[in-house]
Amino acid sequence: MNSSAYCIGIDIGGTYTKLGIVDSGGGIIEHFQIPTSAYKRHTDFILEVQRILTPFIDKFGKSNCLGIGVGAPNAHYYTGNIEYPVNLNWKGIIPFGNDLEQVMQLPVKITNDANAAAMGEHKLGAAQPFAHCIVITLGTGVGAGIIIQNELLLGKDGLAGELGHTIVLPGGRYHPGSGLSGTLEAYCSAPGVVRTALEKLEQVGYTSLLSQWGTDEITSKHISECAQQGDKLCLDVFEETGGLLGMAMANFAHFSSPEAFIFFGGLSGAGNLLLNPARKSMEAHLLEVYKNKIQVLPGALPESDAAILGAAALVMV
Repeated sequence: MNSSAYCIGIDIGGTYTKLGIVDSGGGIIEHFQIPTSAYKRHTDFILEVQRILTPFIDKFGKSNCLGIGVGAPNAHYYTGNIEYPVNLNWKGIIPFGNDLEQVMQLPVKITNDANAAAMGEHKLGAAQPFAHCIVITLGTGVGAGIIIQNELLLGKDGLAGELGHTIVLPGGRYHPGSGLSGTLEAYCSAPGVVRTALEKLEQVGYTSLLSQWGTDEITSKHISECAQQGDKLCLDVFEETGGLLGMAMANFAHFSSPEAFIFFGGLSGAGNLLLNPARKSMEAHLLEVYKNKIQVLPGALPESDAAILGAAALVMV
């Protein structure tokens, strides 16, 4: 990537979309946000993207633009389609990548949001030193991007890496979004952590700082803050959550032999409250040949910029 080259990153969320123009050093030089939910048709959304970006493309030179990277829910890398997105107004199979490319007259690459985060951390963040790693996003869901020999693992349909939907407790907690029971996401996402805390609040013998909030007000951030103050219930929540996460990490390590796990997303902000029990559990569930070889690290990209940088990384060379 030469010094005058730049690319565009777009992170499409259910409520808002973030756009950024990213320079050759991985810095965001222009930043925008638009309400995704305001556009009933993806074609109208694309026209708004064109309206916003065109003056800056003219300013920096279209010939210097490497292309547009897009992270979106249910995005198919090979076809460029967004397929049956649950949290968007657009329904069915949407030829988003092709339509954006036609309007902007620039190369477009698209993938799901977890893969975009993995690419961002690998190109610009904590995963840079590793040719083999797994980037796990802990937020509203549990997503993952798997890097093998410096390449993102995509699979036949571009859908590889749905590690959040692997089963960690057969017959366990029901996950309404997937219709599955006992998945990693049901326990180790931000809503999963909240649900574990609420279950503990109902148990005899627990008192907690969380009691100052109503049960419909408690967030994973509250749980983290109370754990940092030594609240036993919240510490137990992270111990149990980390235990399940570490067991799953050991399973993932057995199939891909990574050098590191990198954690990204809001819940990973709990830091060692979560990562220490996860490390301990992972090591306890690993075959001897894998032990003490795999690093467990927080992501390095700024939370506010990570999604844009991850999407932009798709077209960086």
